[in-house]
Amino acid sequence: MKGHDWINTCLPDELIVEIFRRLDSKSSRDSCSLVCNRWLRLERLTRSSIRIGATGSPDLFVQLLASRFSNVTAVHIDERLSISLPVQLGRRRVTGENSPASSLKLRYVNHKNGSSSEDSDFDSLCLSDTGLAALADGFPKLEKLRLIWCSNVTSHGLSSLAWKCVYLKALDLQGCYVGDQGLAAVGQCCKQLEDLNLRFCEGLTDKGLVELAIGVGKSLKSLGVAACAKITDISMEAVASHCGSLETLSLDSEFIHNQGVLAVAKGCPYLKSLKLQCINLTDDALKAVGVSCLSLELLALYSFQRFTDKGLRAIGKGCKKLKNLTLSDCYFLSDKGLEAIAIGCKELTHLEVNGCHNIGTLGLESVGKSCQHLSELALLYCQRIGDLGLLQVGKGCQFLQALHLVDCSSIGDEAMCGIAAGCTNLKKLHIRRCYEIGNKGIIAVGDNCKSLTDLSIRFCDRVGDGALIAIAEGCSLHYLNVSGCHQIGDAGLIAVARGSPQLCYLDVSVLQTLGDMAMAELGENCPLLKEIVISHCRQITDVGLAHLVKSCTLLESCHMVYCSSITSAGVATVVSSCPNIKKVLVEKWKVSQRTERRAGSVISYLCVDL
Repeated sequence: MKGHDWINTCLPDELIVEIFRRLDSKSSRDSCSLVCNRWLRLERLTRSSIRIGATGSPDLFVQLLASRFSNVTAVHIDERLSISLPVQLGRRRVTGENSPASSLKLRYVNHKNGSSSEDSDFDSLCLSDTGLAALADGFPKLEKLRLIWCSNVTSHGLSSLAWKCVYLKALDLQGCYVGDQGLAAVGQCCKQLEDLNLRFCEGLTDKGLVELAIGVGKSLKSLGVAACAKITDISMEAVASHCGSLETLSLDSEFIHNQGVLAVAKGCPYLKSLKLQCINLTDDALKAVGVSCLSLELLALYSFQRFTDKGLRAIGKGCKKLKNLTLSDCYFLSDKGLEAIAIGCKELTHLEVNGCHNIGTLGLESVGKSCQHLSELALLYCQRIGDLGLLQVGKGCQFLQALHLVDCSSIGDEAMCGIAAGCTNLKKLHIRRCYEIGNKGIIAVGDNCKSLTDLSIRFCDRVGDGALIAIAEGCSLHYLNVSGCHQIGDAGLIAVARGSPQLCYLDVSVLQTLGDMAMAELGENCPLLKEIVISHCRQITDVGLAHLVKSCTLLESCHMVYCSSITSAGVATVVSSCPNIKKVLVEKWKVSQRTERRAGSVISYLCVDL
């Protein structure tokens, strides 16, 4: 009955909270919170995570949020992000010396040199130990904390947090200058810690990591170390001795040698994921992994390491459960090493070969013959892999769903026809600068791969409208990138627009003959379009933009730099017609003062000399 609040009268708090938790989007929950004070209070109880950037004072923001959202268990603070404070929060910062903002600013002291930071505009944008203390007081149930490049956080703040947030399970300190004392406190207090990231933590030494390993060794399952010059094999030996349940290890360091990895391999037999970028490792490290880590499922070897085929043979012989392999810039590996993996690791589902110049067609043929469960294949800068390798993949890997090809100059239409005929479950195809691939190969994909939803053929200058017409007839795309394919024009894009009503992302940049007809068809047939890139398309005019945005009301991002036929009127049309628009990239001189006032922070400018 009108005028009666039956919901608030009949439903208890617990039931309303459960209803809010089942809402499928943040915008829906935000709308519910505006109904009345009770719903605002109850909706806050459903929030389990918050994300904070560097705009304003993060210290103040943490304190204000802690007073409102008592059930938060995950906090992400990244000083590379810029997230504006609400107006009402910003006003509180200027209410006098006794305001929360003033007290936070005055209380912060730089623990590195003892100097006050109250006069530093930069420090006001950085989370400090005061902010960490407020976070610890406000979120005692905290389980996940990410502090990304929070350069003003020190061991003092981390220690205060560790003493109060004893349920912490995941801690990311990437780029934080914390020291051994703070890490030791985490080891002493946070006995449930499972996931720790120490990438670019330059203030740490072996002492801190050893004490942490001793403290949380029974629970720790994931560890990442990168660019920590004072963390050496001593730390890895401590991890091996105390962290027997470790499942994931990522090492990027020139100060870790075989000794440390050998110890981990022997002491952590349940290791499932291993990523290595350590220039001082040799085949002995991989041999130890192959002998001891029989549960290994993911192995990634990066950049200039001295591994040879002997190391891969050991992995292929011992790690029968391996599913995911990445080989990047491993110059000493050849076809024989990849063959050993293919024969020994028949459960392989994901393979990436990037810049390994001694791996060629024979190695890929081995994969095609032996790895029947392969679902994703990426070949990047592989000049020696030719058509025969992909033809064998097409014959043997019928479950392939994603294929990435970048700068593979020896792969052409024959290979693509083989993939299309054998891998009919293909859903994603990304090709860039493979100049031997033309219409024939892409037409074959359209004829055979009916599940394809994600297509990128950037700078493949032999692909034209005929290929896109075939794709449109056989597939309904969600994502399309044909940037730099100069033979594609209106006919191909019109076909795609009519055949792909669920298209969400489109990049047609640098298509010199594409015009307004294609834009009109997109506007009429693709109402779900959210992102479009039309930069360097000289034939598209304000008229085409008007047709595009007429029905594409969900559009969130539009890049249109160097479009000589688009004027300030076209920019204004996009801004005024798209209520969800978040980013418009355009030259500054094309934005009128009225549009700039209306768009606010939506417009990003490309600085060009006129």
